[in-house]
Amino acid sequence: MSGATDLAARLIEAADKRTGIEALTTACGPFDFETAYQVQDAVVADRVSRGAGLVGAKLGLTSVAKQRQMNVDEPLYGWLTGDMAIDVGQSLRCDLFIQPRCEPEIAFVLKDDLAGQHVTASQVLAATAAVHPAIDVLDSRFAGYLFTLPDVVADNASGAGFVVGGQATDPAGIDLRLTGVVLEKNGELVATAAGAAVLGHPAASVAWLVRALAGRGRGLTAGQVVLSGALTEAVPVAPGDVVVARFDRLGTIELACR
Repeated sequence: MSGATDLAARLIEAADKRTGIEALTTACGPFDFETAYQVQDAVVADRVSRGAGLVGAKLGLTSVAKQRQMNVDEPLYGWLTGDMAIDVGQSLRCDLFIQPRCEPEIAFVLKDDLAGQHVTASQVLAATAAVHPAIDVLDSRFAGYLFTLPDVVADNASGAGFVVGGQATDPAGIDLRLTGVVLEKNGELVATAAGAAVLGHPAASVAWLVRALAGRGRGLTAGQVVLSGALTEAVPVAPGDVVVARFDRLGTIELACR
């Protein structure tokens, strides 16, 4: 099996060339989650070395149903860098990606640092400046989204882009478990869900992330954005598509693709 640096180089080249590759575990042999996160660190470090600062984190596999489907018992995470950010009103340039998909999420913007092995959902809420409607843009560097779990961890949880809505809401007055979302593509209903789809509560998802990071001597810092996990399945997008996520009480976010 290749080392973490060599595996990361394959992913970096795939992203640069915008060409999907074979799963690393198929091409180079199996590897464990510890190695997968080492590969992810190298992939993210490459983005940072090109001038993109670390601006937050994202969670994946946060629904119990999806975990059962993938035969795992916990989520996974990746990192958000500044070059992934899409501003409200900006369109998604599909030619910058290999096979983009969009999914609705509740974004947490932190006002305090969060770290430690015993952080709870209530502590996450207390450390949150606001929650926002968000769309996570996925783009697997593996052709056809064919991968194992260590592959997708190595691939920075398929992170590619994100847009955070302009409406900021204090989470103190809302039960985020009951916050509904309706996902539409080109005016047609794609899916509906509620916040409870994310580990029972989106803040519990963020708390899991903080505890997982503590195991690697890391944490989250004030000002960072955390995408708490997809509320629905991701929808593929192409030029001309418009994706709209309508969140109960949090507002609506729209992303046009070109």
